[in-house]
Amino acid sequence: MTDTLRTGPKFADEGRGDPIVFLHAFPLDATMWDAERAELSRDRRVIVPDLRGFGASATLSAPSVLDEHADDIARLLTGLGIERATVAGLSMGGYIALALARRHPQRLARLILADTKSAPDSPDGRRARDENIELVRSQGVPPLVERLLPKLLSAGASPEVVARVRALGGRQTREAIASALAAMRDRADSTPMLAAIDVPTLVIVGEADSISPPAEARAMASALPRGELTIIAGAGHLTNLESPSAFMTAIRKFLDG
Repeated sequence: MTDTLRTGPKFADEGRGDPIVFLHAFPLDATMWDAERAELSRDRRVIVPDLRGFGASATLSAPSVLDEHADDIARLLTGLGIERATVAGLSMGGYIALALARRHPQRLARLILADTKSAPDSPDGRRARDENIELVRSQGVPPLVERLLPKLLSAGASPEVVARVRALGGRQTREAIASALAAMRDRADSTPMLAAIDVPTLVIVGEADSISPPAEARAMASALPRGELTIIAGAGHLTNLESPSAFMTAIRKFLDG
């Protein structure tokens, strides 16, 4: 992943055809989308950025506001000469996709919101973010990843998937993780704007996702004028890693429909 535009995040840009942008989850990086990039770039243009502070963009300062990540994506599309694209975000990537829909709605052709939610953090959620920031600052990133693993993955996740998430999360920097936790803690409530998102939107959620549960995903899909819902059986929060085949089937059906 070497492409960059001025001081923006580094990104992969592969394939030809209708463009789709994948926004990665917390606390991972763009490599979580390697399977999707390989599959979809056969007949589409696939753009996968490392958000500022993460992965190949680790040397860039991570914003403490999610809106800045959304603005980065809008600038990236402009720099690549892309007027509109399908934007897919999982977890934190979904929060950023919603911020993009609010700030740059004209850039969206379609929207995919995976294992994310429109509501802001609850008071308990905000306190948990603060505790996780303190843990990262005092002990580093790997202890936080270990704390999060039971929420990120279902009890049935394979040892290989657990090891991959542990490795991807553990290699991120303290600064990026702390900034992202603060940005997610302080994010705006996107629920009131759902009715204004007038593009086809797919909501995907793992059946066992405890962070953004199916009930919240169902409510979000119902509030979207052109929303549809796919629940992936048995999967936890990181559905594309736990159930890659089911995730890709849902994506393909939506893109080709």
